[in-house]
Amino acid sequence: MEKKNHSIITLHDLMIYELKKIADGELQLYKVLPMWINKASLLKLKEVLKKYTENIHQQTEKLETFFREEGILQVTDLNEAMKAFIKETECKINSCANTEVLDVCLLSSIQEINHYKISVYGTVTSFAHLLKKTKEAQLFHQAEIVEKHIDDRLSQLAEFEVNQKANIHIAFE
Repeated sequence: MEKKNHSIITLHDLMIYELKKIADGELQLYKVLPMWINKASLLKLKEVLKKYTENIHQQTEKLETFFREEGILQVTDLNEAMKAFIKETECKINSCANTEVLDVCLLSSIQEINHYKISVYGTVTSFAHLLKKTKEAQLFHQAEIVEKHIDDRLSQLAEFEVNQKANIHIAFE
């Protein structure tokens, strides 16, 4: 793995580093979600993932505005964690021979990604508060809230539909 020379000296530097990583992660996820939506069989799952894609696009625009205001020209920085999440998701869904189980694989993988994003947005919100960057803290906290809302919707969909459909299908085999 190629090492990049990053100078993280201050909390602000660390916040920017994390934001560059999440911005790249959002872009990676945005690119792959349409393919995953096409693989999903349940219409409600497709709808939630389409809404998630729209949210990612909006969040990416907000991050781009933040970087411009900070005077940061090079925004992306390869997010190895997101790359690994995407690779693992691809492996899981490509191994599924049953459409109902594929929906479960897809949903659970996206929730894993979502939990990672909740963590990052929560962390940078905390950093922004400490740095007295109130406007930025609100922006990052709002992103965290959106991610939590999506997580709640995915959890409900999993519990009351997706997981049950997969379980019923297996019970009748």
